[in-house]
Parts: sequence; C-alpha cells; structure tokens
Amino acid sequence: MNIVLVEPEIPQNTGNIARTCAVTSSSLYLIKPLGFSTDDRYLKRAGLDYWDKLDIYYYDSIYDLMEEYKNSNFYFATTKAARTYTEITYKKDDFLVFGKETAGLPENLLKENINNCIRIPMGIEDRSLNLSNAVAIILYEALRQLDFPGLCKKGMLSEKKDFFC
Repeated sequence: MNIVLVEPEIPQNTGNIARTCAVTSSSLYLIKPLGFSTDDRYLKRAGLDYWDKLDIYYYDSIYDLMEEYKNSNFYFATTKAARTYTEITYKKDDFLVFGKETAGLPENLLKENINNCIRIPMGIEDRSLNLSNAVAIILYEALRQLDFPGLCKKGMLSEKKDFFC
C-alpha cells in the first residue's frame, strides 16, 4: 500500500506514520511543503529505528504524484465524504491520501475526486481523529482485505516452541 501525506505539519504524527508504513511494508509519500524539517528530532524519535526500513518519497505537488501513477487508485480521507473506508475494495498498490492536521485536504482536490473520498465514522459533534490514528485505521483495513500480504500473521504464543515468522 501507499500512504500519502499532503503538507503534514506535526513531526510526531509523520514519525508515527513512518513507523506504521515501515512495519506494514507500505511506502510513504510526503507532499511539500512540510511543516517541519526532516531532520527534526521529534520526527526521528517518533519513527524510532525504523527509518532504514522505510520507502519514503517527496513530491512538490499531489498532482505530480497522481500524474506519475495515473493508472493507480487514489482514495482521499476526509470527514466530508459520503462513503466510509470500509465500503472500498482495495488493491495492493492503492494510494491512501491524508491532509494536513489543521485543515485536511484542499477542497478543490476533494471535489475533483469526490467518488474516491472516504471517511472514518465518528461522533457527530467531533471534528476528526489524530492523523496517525486515521492512517493506521484505514491502512489496516486495506491490508486486512488483502490478507496482510508479506506480513507475519502468527503470534509468538504458539503451541510450537520453535515458531518463527
């Protein structure tokens, strides 16, 4: 899977998302401008020692990314969508797109892609979930549908003492 963050602002969120991408073999695409330096200590700390396990790419525009992968599916997470993220049948190379923490995705991008907008159900009075939580929720649903490709599905608690993933 591919995770896209459009103009992320909080280094800790991006670090947490980077770690999630690393442990799920998902690629991370960061769309500039970023609200922090990639040398930020909070970004590095949140990602722990997973940075070398991460495929990370930088783009100046979401439209540049979409043009390069024009034959791929892009799904845009927003609280304004009519469909929930569970109503989608995901494919292994889909792109899950998330907006910046304070404003979400640009309105024009959502309007241009209205049929591919998805949301996570939540309380009526609530604004939104934390960005890194939202990414994890949608990403793991997509991976579940694909039967967690390439990921270890067995735990360490096993009847076999010699169990290794």
